[in-house]
Amino acid sequence: MQLTIAHQTRYTFETPIPDGLQQVRLRPLSSDVQDVSDWELTIEGGTLQARFTDEHGNAVDLVRVDPGSRDLVIACRGVVETRDTSGMTGPHKSPAPLWYYTRQTDRTRPGPAMRKLAKALPDDAENTLARLHALSRLIAEEVRYDVGSTHVATSGEDAAEKRHGVCQDHAHILVGMARQSGLPARYVSGYLLMDGVVDQEASHAWAEVHIDSLGWVGFDPSNGISPDERYVRVATGLDYGEAAPISGVTYGGGEETLLVTLQVQQ
Repeated sequence: MQLTIAHQTRYTFETPIPDGLQQVRLRPLSSDVQDVSDWELTIEGGTLQARFTDEHGNAVDLVRVDPGSRDLVIACRGVVETRDTSGMTGPHKSPAPLWYYTRQTDRTRPGPAMRKLAKALPDDAENTLARLHALSRLIAEEVRYDVGSTHVATSGEDAAEKRHGVCQDHAHILVGMARQSGLPARYVSGYLLMDGVVDQEASHAWAEVHIDSLGWVGFDPSNGISPDERYVRVATGLDYGEAAPISGVTYGGGEETLLVTLQVQQ
């Protein structure tokens, strides 16, 4: 499937910014599940300082906010050809070793609510894959998708306790519970073609778990499926913080407003 994506993030500051630095992970890479035929990243109010590959194999652009700027606009646009591989994204290839992905973070570490969720899993799953699919379904049932109920700093445990969250929270819960079982797991950020919807409010997130006989396998609890040709993978990490589209720090500037526009279409 050929998908076209247009994604713009605009930061507007109350007063001019003395300085700031942002890590941008908005360049998808060709892989076993997708071919990036055309992609462009543009910056207004900032200057590209460097491009590098991080420990997860993500393409990262380092952007410095132009001193004195009151607006920073980071936009990307491109075309990606995707394939349906039933959620399987291939063998482990990132620079970080597999054992690294068994490490919990503050966003994924299970507490009482997530451990209670684990006890509700059926014990009759035929194998690891079936058990992970059951876990994905359970998360969707027990943690209701509710826009605005959480924020980027919310942990999976907090969302499980509130029983409300969004795709980011569902991914954190699944990643944390898979790691608790000794399985390498990672957070994935990217895009999703939604039926009948072109304009979207934000990018999407899901989880991938490494199974010895299969390699990395994706699970999207928010939509109850493994990723198919409607998904575009952009970045991975231990949690949202390492795969966020844009992250960094700015100095001064007073109050900040954020406006995101996103279109994903076939």
